[in-house]
Amino acid sequence: MISIDLIRRQPELVLEAGHRRGEEIPVERILELDVQRRAAIAERDNLRALRNRVSRELGQAKERPPELIQQMRDTGARIRELDEAVRAADGDMEGLLAQVPNIPRDDVPQGADESENVPVRTVGELPEFDFEPAPHWELGERLGIIDFQRGVKLARSRFFVLQGKGARLQRALISWMLDMHTSEHGYHEVYPPYLVNSESVVGSGHLPKFADTMYHDTEDDLWLVPTAEVPITNLHRDEILAHDALPLDYVAHSPSFRRERAAAGRDTRGIKRVHQFEKVEMFKFVEPEESDAALENMLADAETVCARLEVPYRIVELCTGDLGFAAVKTYDLEMWAAGCHEWLEVSSCSNCTDFQARRASIRYRPQPGAAPRFVHTLNGSGLAIPRTLIAILENYQQPDGSVTIPQVLRPYTGFDRIEAE
Repeated sequence: MISIDLIRRQPELVLEAGHRRGEEIPVERILELDVQRRAAIAERDNLRALRNRVSRELGQAKERPPELIQQMRDTGARIRELDEAVRAADGDMEGLLAQVPNIPRDDVPQGADESENVPVRTVGELPEFDFEPAPHWELGERLGIIDFQRGVKLARSRFFVLQGKGARLQRALISWMLDMHTSEHGYHEVYPPYLVNSESVVGSGHLPKFADTMYHDTEDDLWLVPTAEVPITNLHRDEILAHDALPLDYVAHSPSFRRERAAAGRDTRGIKRVHQFEKVEMFKFVEPEESDAALENMLADAETVCARLEVPYRIVELCTGDLGFAAVKTYDLEMWAAGCHEWLEVSSCSNCTDFQARRASIRYRPQPGAAPRFVHTLNGSGLAIPRTLIAILENYQQPDGSVTIPQVLRPYTGFDRIEAE
């Protein structure tokens, strides 16, 4: 959440940040509510002080003038009116502030949408085949490892069932990624709930903006997580961390549930864009001065996964118009899919600065006894599983229709090839 102090001091900065994102921020209305709220608080506090003073005087007086007693009753009624006005202004302001996105870093490229994202570097050569490589949905059905029809039967379109070696390959990827991030990159593994309360989803910045893309149990007011970022963000909600607690690096595997609304077509074929998928999520709580460096470190951790799978990948910096709601800067990591002939995003690594920390009230003390400061948070996939599966199947396919398994995964899969049975 953007600080109201920043909007008071630099309203033009917030307006310009919105324009860079292609959004209109209701700065004028927020400031109007802020003035009304502060005026109501000042009047209320003055009346409370007056009432307290008169009450003391009345308590010591031999006579209690009826007109003064009536004045105090009227004052009490006015205080109650002002209390309600403050609560209403607080609610309106909170609702507006909750919809204001984070302010992009100055060096984030300007652009309207994903077509203006900026490639940073490409690693690896695109594979060449002496046959026409098949897309993963054809490979999956031929090999008997992806069952789309039963996914539809069990749920609806854009669900799928992994079978046999397909399911084992997914499990191997998850275990291998978690082992790498914990043993080599220093992350602490957690197992979070897959259903979270509304306070958690507000804290991470997914509510209210993304309510229509999430699954909600209205009876218990619980939300299926769209990413493990949501529960991890809230692990330290409403806490003040010790001065020596940071940095905190977490990693978690969870399913992710999203109400994808893309129109039917090429983009929705196979397992590229589905309603339920597995993901390994990295998350960092750091001191503000460390967050820019932490973003580069997180990106390097995600890159390591791609490099060891020996799949061509590239880094893309997101432009202002494609930047996530909570992020000030984001790098996308994309793997090459040889059968689809496209780059597929497998990770977005974002620096959210103190945006989520303000919403979730996560602070730390820089030194013992020092005033608390808001932490900075960062998140990134390490990696998303379905598109990583796509890249493996399509880049490692063989002329006979089989698929070889990347060398690093074989100790986890227990097999080195998937063949039609």
